[in-house]
Amino acid sequence: MAKQMRKVRVGSVVSTSMDRTAVVDMVWKQRHRLYRKQMRRVARFYIHDPENQCRVGDTVRIQETRPISKTKHWRLLEILQRRQVAEVRPIELETDIETVIAGAETSVEAALEELETGAADTAEEEPETAAAESVPEAPAPARRQRATRSRRATADPAEEEPETAAETPIAEANESSEATVEEQEAGEADSAEEEPETGTETPIAEADESGEAAVEELETGTADSAEEESKE
Repeated sequence: MAKQMRKVRVGSVVSTSMDRTAVVDMVWKQRHRLYRKQMRRVARFYIHDPENQCRVGDTVRIQETRPISKTKHWRLLEILQRRQVAEVRPIELETDIETVIAGAETSVEAALEELETGAADTAEEEPETAAAESVPEAPAPARRQRATRSRRATADPAEEEPETAAETPIAEANESSEATVEEQEAGEADSAEEEPETGTETPIAEADESGEAAVEELETGTADSAEEESKE
């Protein structure tokens, strides 16, 4: 094949792990026939690099050649652009270690100061919280009464009228129930007083009747004895 007819491509090196061989990727875009969308295409070539000049990331120009191996039939023409590597200065170990140690010491001191201040603040807050907890709370009925008083004080007089109107039948019902309870108690006391009186009257009446019967018997006995004497 004439040299003028050989293909030439430009790509970037992606691998140099093999001896005297590099892998180059060439990327281009192609429009889809039906959807007319740009698609990314990648072609990979194995090139012959006899001096191992290529590095990963370099931009190179390659040319088609006779088959050199089973997969390698491209050769390196030239390196267009080297990979840009940032310049790194040598590290001064002693100075860096000293700065790191100083920074660590300052951070430790700051952490200890924060812990001490936090402990002091908590110690000051504990008596206040204990005093606040020792104060007894008002009982629930007292709190309810206060709430109702505050509501009544803030309520309008127009709003108070229905409350009083609703309270009047309740008060009347309470008074009537109290009156009935008092009447029942008075009736029970009267019945308890009457029962002992009737119990004491019955034996007295029986004693009177027995005495009258005895007197009548004596009178009849004296009358009979008088008649017998007169007959004799």
